[in-house]
Amino acid sequence: MNAVELKRFQLLAELEDEEREAIVEVLERVELEANVELFAAGEQSEGLCFVAEGGVRVESARVDGSALELGPGAVLGALSLVSSGARETSAETTCRSLLYVLRRSAFRRFADEAPRAACRLLEAILRDTARLGREALMLTPEAQMGSRSAVVDPTRAAD
Repeated sequence: MNAVELKRFQLLAELEDEEREAIVEVLERVELEANVELFAAGEQSEGLCFVAEGGVRVESARVDGSALELGPGAVLGALSLVSSGARETSAETTCRSLLYVLRRSAFRRFADEAPRAACRLLEAILRDTARLGREALMLTPEAQMGSRSAVVDPTRAAD
């Protein structure tokens, strides 16, 4: 994986090449066969996953039968870089897959070594989280009817 290849991930598209190069240095390459569990609901969140090849099925622990299929270019677990806690989703590969993982511990070292790049990554994560929240609110019947309260589907954020 190199800085140019990381541009295909929307989360990283607006970063400078040097910032993406710094991220490449801390990514862990993970190759998995089909039907391999990445994480289970209730487990401690550990880091951010970039799906480079293959596919991942994400299921919500809160919404019965709610699942999301993600392919190349998808990102999972972005908030786990800064927030520890139990995952609300589980995920497993749907086919042979190649992932790049940025573990929380590696991100902390990265933030010490390249604070500007780390800050820009966090800004991108926050923008994406806000976008997902707005989309979820627009999709709920309560929001469509003008209610002041709405239920946000946690599967839209893919953990």
